Amino acid sequence: MKIYTHVLWDWNGTLIDDMWLCVDVINELLQKYNKPVLSLREYQKHFDFPVKDYYERIGFDFEQTPFEIVGTEFINGYYKRWHECKLHKNVKKVLQTIRDAGLTQSILSAADVKMLNAGVDLFHLREYFDELIGLDHHYAHGKIDIARGFIKRSGINPAQVLYIGDTTHDCDVAREINVDVVLFTNGHHTQARLENCGVPMIDSLKKVLDIPGIAERILLR
Repeated sequence: MKIYTHVLWDWNGTLIDDMWLCVDVINELLQKYNKPVLSLREYQKHFDFPVKDYYERIGFDFEQTPFEIVGTEFINGYYKRWHECKLHKNVKKVLQTIRDAGLTQSILSAADVKMLNAGVDLFHLREYFDELIGLDHHYAHGKIDIARGFIKRSGINPAQVLYIGDTTHDCDVAREINVDVVLFTNGHHTQARLENCGVPMIDSLKKVLDIPGIAERILLR
């Protein structure tokens, strides 16, 4: 019987509901550079890692305006308003239940680690996590390298880790570090994109508590 000992969480779109803000900010930039704006669904269809490629797909020309400028403008706009975001429903209840069942938890994010720490503190979540793993810049290249580093230094058996994210990149990361993954369908990618990964999906974070390997730990507490 599969029994998990550690849950690895994505942050943006999985724990924090910030897709709407990302759409608002990227549309402000698209308007500034005279490019077509995106609907929520169009954003979900195009967003991906590395974000530099996603910016090109939606119309930015880095020969005219370098990615470093556009990327910094996006982050500055996001920083100004990120405190308007809320957690997805049931986040604290789920985190508390998992902790009470004796599992450890960490966050793996493509966000700048300073911002990740600020967000976790804003929502008073620090007590639930052993480690907050983020990048040392705001250009969101991806999470594979930092995920490998986490598994190596933590000494956690990958077979006992469950990773929960909201993008196909999260699935790619999970496969690179040989951990199980469940994808949340109310984040930054459409359900149709997530279905292509061929892994379990949930539409509510409360359903994490019913996942085999988690549910058994809760019953045994």
